Amino acid sequence: MSWVVLHFIGIIAYAATGALVALEAEYSFIGVYVLGLTTSFGGGIIRNLIIGAPVSALWDPFTISMVLVALTIIVLLPIKWTHHWKKWGLFFDSIGLASFALHGALSARQVHDHLGIMLLSAMFTGLGGGMIRDLLAGRKPLALKEEIHAVLTILCGFCVWLGWTNPLQLTLVVLGIVVIRMLAIRYKWRLRLPYQ
Repeated sequence: MSWVVLHFIGIIAYAATGALVALEAEYSFIGVYVLGLTTSFGGGIIRNLIIGAPVSALWDPFTISMVLVALTIIVLLPIKWTHHWKKWGLFFDSIGLASFALHGALSARQVHDHLGIMLLSAMFTGLGGGMIRDLLAGRKPLALKEEIHAVLTILCGFCVWLGWTNPLQLTLVVLGIVVIRMLAIRYKWRLRLPYQ
């Protein structure tokens, strides 16, 4: 599976998580589209602001069309189908987390060859859309409760800084991040603060 395919899966997965959060919050179909689009593009907007790139660069007609088609399918599906997503949602969400973080670091690398900028860009691209989604849904942002999210996005940024930028390397990083996150969920890995 190529890096481009994984990144596309990540975009659709993030849109779906936004839509399903909207459905859980009992928002209207407009809410489904708003949260789906916010989750898919919110992190990229924050990234472009950080690296000084134009936000308009995000508006690729094909990607937006595919996100809108995915959201429309979710709106039209019977609500019982969302239970199937819950089984696989974290898996696909993990692909999105890794692919967005890598895309953020790669975008930063084109503008600034600086480790700190790459790490920030990876983190905010990977986490930003989901955090905005959760805030709009009146929930505590998942990324702030499960620190593995931030650690994994930083790891993605570090891999790009090391020069792991060809499609095979990016695909391996995505697969590695997915495995680590699924293990962290399965075994409830946490980084405890000293006073906890």
